[in-house]
Amino acid sequence: MKPAFSVIFLTTLIGAGQGLFLALIAAELMLQPSPELRAYLVTGDIVVLGFCCLGLVASFFHLGRPERFWRTAAMWRSSWLSREVIILPGFMGGVFLHGLSHYLSQGPAVLVGLVTALTALALYVCTAMVYASIRFLQEWASPLTVANYTLLGLASGFTLSTLLAGALAPGLATGCALGASLFTLAGFVSRGASLLRNARLKPKSTTQTAIGIKHPKIVQKSQGFMGGSFNTREFFHGSSAATLRSVKWSFLLLVFPIPLLFMMTGLRAGSLPMLAAAFTLQYLGMLAERWFFFAQANHPQNLYYQNIS
Repeated sequence: MKPAFSVIFLTTLIGAGQGLFLALIAAELMLQPSPELRAYLVTGDIVVLGFCCLGLVASFFHLGRPERFWRTAAMWRSSWLSREVIILPGFMGGVFLHGLSHYLSQGPAVLVGLVTALTALALYVCTAMVYASIRFLQEWASPLTVANYTLLGLASGFTLSTLLAGALAPGLATGCALGASLFTLAGFVSRGASLLRNARLKPKSTTQTAIGIKHPKIVQKSQGFMGGSFNTREFFHGSSAATLRSVKWSFLLLVFPIPLLFMMTGLRAGSLPMLAAAFTLQYLGMLAERWFFFAQANHPQNLYYQNIS
């Protein structure tokens, strides 16, 4: 499939925001109220909303008719995309109320936070199921897709929470880093499992089944037209196998070992630039990972449009 950068930014930005909010709620539940914790929570909620707003802006570039965006919620009974579109504003509203409650020191902030945390988890599932529910794309149609979207979002969110804690509440930084490390390692196991699974996949369709001819040797000579088409532009990335390998190894390094190294170094040295580098590098790796996720999916129509001898 052709990776759409609007969707890449949408899923990675909002996923990191969800992970950050869950890190905030974990800190709120485990620690006693204090001015330091309050500043951390309020600032964190503002950052979460910022990431979600940036993700929404990116999503508009993916719409053919942005003025009709409201129609994306119309099929909520059967469409995971519609459910995502409905849950996202609810999540953002909950984050706003949670931050406002702490800022004013009024209202049931903990209750609002717990409900919003459940919304964040539901949003992970909806976002991932947009792709995992497409059965004819074997690379996506797996529970590992849901696990990867959730764990990688949590990893990037907790890494960001470590940076915020280092700046606003140093006493929380170690706990945030521990959560970031655990989710990063879990994400490595899950993403590695999906890579191994996808490497062993065999196409369910062949050129023979696509055109209904059982001859053992069928050779495609042309596409039947000289120029490109929607099918050749939108269902294939056009990159070489070497590019795919480079992107894969890049995100495996940037998402997993490198940010952990920078984060541990930053904690020992009390260095905010190192913690910032940990999140920045991991997020860049997330962009590469999401590009690879889309590019690796092989649409069955490519049996005709891309196999050209």
